[in-house]
Amino acid sequence: MPAFPGEPVDDIAAALTAMPSGTPVSEVARRLLDLFTGGSIAPGTRLPPERQLSASLGVGRSAVREALAALEILGIIDVRPGSGTYLRGAASELLPQTLRWGLLIGERNTAQLLELREGLEIFVARLAAARADAAIIARLEKSVERMRASIDDLSTFARADLDFHHALAEAAGNETLTDHVHVVRSLLQVYADRAVHDPAHAEQAVAEHGAVLDAVRAGDPDAAASAMAIHMSTATKRLLDA
Repeated sequence: MPAFPGEPVDDIAAALTAMPSGTPVSEVARRLLDLFTGGSIAPGTRLPPERQLSASLGVGRSAVREALAALEILGIIDVRPGSGTYLRGAASELLPQTLRWGLLIGERNTAQLLELREGLEIFVARLAAARADAAIIARLEKSVERMRASIDDLSTFARADLDFHHALAEAAGNETLTDHVHVVRSLLQVYADRAVHDPAHAEQAVAEHGAVLDAVRAGDPDAAASAMAIHMSTATKRLLDA
């Protein structure tokens, strides 16, 4: 449970320690980022004002202002004029957006991300087959049905596809694994948005998801992992060829 539920601005400020004189803005931002994403502050919490953060960190208000501006761009905080500054979400929600910015301004290595996604999704499928209950299986079935019905509407198809993977991740019952999958999916969306899709690919994806569903329904982890490996292989090829 977060240590600072509600609006504990004094407690948050007290958790910060003074930084050396002349500390660059980047280090001020890093110190604030460590605190904001450390899990001790509940999402939606109002953060201390600039002057209080400045006093706690021992740096000028301009440094704090610039650091907060950077964190706002990254989506870590929400600055509401006349109200204050608030933490936007849990660490698992914040990190994907932050890492996406890092990827956008750094070197792209889509192939390595795809390899990582493949391993994570296969493990998710394996766990889901061992742990899925009737409600999750019903969600998976509904997602596959929506995919099959929207082959000519690729926007709807993509949402149903994502819903399928979200349900699988929930069935896996491992929040840490789910967070990692979420990060990789978010990073790859930068490229996936540009991928070329067509009804033939959609029909193939329906069949591949159906095979995963059959294995999960049968409670067969090995079959689920194998079916997901096949799906990841073809999905990866489509993205790399796009």
